[in-house]
Amino acid sequence: MDTEERFTALETRLRAAEDQLEILRLLNTYGPAVDSGSAQAAADLWVEDGIYDAGGVTRFTPEALVTMYNDEGHQGLVHTGSSHLTATPRIEVNGDHAEAVAYSFVVVKRGEEWFIMRGAINHWQLVRTARGWRIKERFNRVLDGTAESHDVMRRALSY
Repeated sequence: MDTEERFTALETRLRAAEDQLEILRLLNTYGPAVDSGSAQAAADLWVEDGIYDAGGVTRFTPEALVTMYNDEGHQGLVHTGSSHLTATPRIEVNGDHAEAVAYSFVVVKRGEEWFIMRGAINHWQLVRTARGWRIKERFNRVLDGTAESHDVMRRALSY
């Protein structure tokens, strides 16, 4: 392998590592955004026509996410104390498209104690945009032992 080929291979590997890091940062921005009450910042993680499918019948556009994050129920979590945690995802980048699969947990404060309110499995479809990586779709299912939640988990095994 000559110097030019080695340089090209190194650039390719560096780009792949940078893509992985940027996607990790994107997904790990979600929790602090929603837990701090920064509704627009959280919605801006999606592309304009993106979707958050949080249970089949509940599909949010970025505009609807702002409304949901600002509603009384979510603001109650924010002001009581909450933590939306995303576990380290399994990421597969393919050009300007990527997929990620990871667990997520919502932890809430009640009195002086913390409780896991919700555990879920997530599949993200991501796209590279002029603003960097953004979420095209987040498909989220509660960890309830159903075939549907297991199917989402198996997506991580496919790449």
